[in-house]
Amino acid sequence: MFGLVKEIKPFVPALLLVVALLFGQAMCDLALPDRMADIVDTGILRGDTARILHAGAAMLAIALCGAVCSVFVGYIGARVAAGLGRRLRGAVFHRAMGFSNAEFDRLTVSSLITRTTNDVTQIQNMAVFMVRLLFYAPIMAVGGMLRAAETDRGMSWVIAVAVAAILCLIVVAFAAVLPKFKRMQSLVDRMNRVVRENLDGMQVVRAFNTQRFEEARFDGVNGDLTAVNLFVGRVMSAVMPVMLLIMNLVTVLVVWVGARRIAQFDMDVGGMMAYMQYIMLILMSFLMMSMMFVMLPRASVSAGRIAEALKTEASVADGPAAASAPPAREDGAREDGLAFHGVRFAYPGAGDEALHDVSFAARPGETVAVIGSTGSGKSTLANLIPRFYDVTAGRILLNGTDIRHLPLKELRRRIGYVPQQSVLFSGTIGENIAYADPGLPEEALWRAAELAQVRDFIEGREGGMASELAQGGVNVSGGQRQRLAIARALARDAEIYIFDDSFSALDFKTDAALRAALRRELRQSVVLIVTQRVSAAMRADRILVLDRGRVVGAGRHAELMDSCGVYREIAQSQLDAEDLA
Repeated sequence: MFGLVKEIKPFVPALLLVVALLFGQAMCDLALPDRMADIVDTGILRGDTARILHAGAAMLAIALCGAVCSVFVGYIGARVAAGLGRRLRGAVFHRAMGFSNAEFDRLTVSSLITRTTNDVTQIQNMAVFMVRLLFYAPIMAVGGMLRAAETDRGMSWVIAVAVAAILCLIVVAFAAVLPKFKRMQSLVDRMNRVVRENLDGMQVVRAFNTQRFEEARFDGVNGDLTAVNLFVGRVMSAVMPVMLLIMNLVTVLVVWVGARRIAQFDMDVGGMMAYMQYIMLILMSFLMMSMMFVMLPRASVSAGRIAEALKTEASVADGPAAASAPPAREDGAREDGLAFHGVRFAYPGAGDEALHDVSFAARPGETVAVIGSTGSGKSTLANLIPRFYDVTAGRILLNGTDIRHLPLKELRRRIGYVPQQSVLFSGTIGENIAYADPGLPEEALWRAAELAQVRDFIEGREGGMASELAQGGVNVSGGQRQRLAIARALARDAEIYIFDDSFSALDFKTDAALRAALRRELRQSVVLIVTQRVSAAMRADRILVLDRGRVVGAGRHAELMDSCGVYREIAQSQLDAEDLA
């Protein structure tokens, strides 16, 4: 909870006002038993009607004042809780937007979603109770004890017994539910992950008839979460009856002891009634605190998870030299374009390196294809250029400057990137193509669409650029999604274009037309094509062959067919003799 203190600072003035209102409400509530005692002892027993009316009017005014304070506390408390929830959700989301792939791998997407939704909701619900009870209950408890002691010191031991019993109950309940709340949030993460996997992979699940298996997997997680919820619910349900039992026993004890003191003329009837009300106020205060303490463990677990996300620093960030503009050219770097120098990379927690001593250079206007078997490190190499990960050793230069010395925004502004999995957002086609720059003129959007060989498809849709795409682009085919993603990258004027296996869903005619357009139009940029298809790589200016993270061949198609056995095996497995010739 303490890790979120800075998020509460903007609400301190509102909280101070709430404290003042709660103090006023508590004073009003504590003043009512004295007025009741006055009505009984002075008005009823002596038959003084005027006194009864006067004291009754005072009680009504006090009750009205307390009600007004309570209304304002509820209004301000709701605003504080809602504002805190909004602030926490925004903080977690904005922090996650700065994470590199390493942080997403460690925290996981499903857990970040749970932290942004379920955990924040737990904090928000707790804030509502804390604003209303955290200050009010202690004031009522302490004030009630002082007023009760002023009324009759001889019965103070009754208060001590009642408070001790309630504190024991709270401690036992707190100790029982705290470990369960920690487990509950991890189970919510697991359920979120299972649901996401099933919804995202529904076609695969149906294609392999594994619905029963996935249902059993979901039922397992759901059953574990249900069992934990049942345990917590039973503990919390048991707290209330035990509290009511204690309150009723204390009431009986007060009446029994008070009756004996009245018989001995040590206490008035009104005093006993007032004392009983003070006892009830004290016990109700502890009851409210017990409810808060039962809710506190889960909220504290959620707060810890949120604080963990907020304290997580991105492993990829602007370096200390990133503020200098323009960045200085690195020593020994003479050529413009992209250059890898002795690059090594290992994924966090992995024992082996994914890339070993990779070195190559690509000048503006060159097309470099990266080819290799599955798991050879092709996509890893592509992900290092926009710094989705940082190199473990070596350096990557862009126009002679180490990319770690460039601001991330500036680096990624120079790159047009098409990921392996085409991602489209809900909105219009035009909004998706102009994603990097919403202010692009429509002519630039149509030019990018024409280069990506998707113009005919857009013109054929009702609304053209203004036609709507569903979330993830599920209302278009895989090839159309791929071409729209390519158009999005081509819409920006970039120095480097990275196509990470981005032509796999294209037919050969469209593929050939797209590559011809890229060679014709991107003469001032470096084009990096990551592919497994020899047909997609053989016309590149240079081909890099990766095998287990190492560059085992570099050159043109004909050269590699003679000098690189790995490339020759890949080519012979994909093309016939006529195509190879």
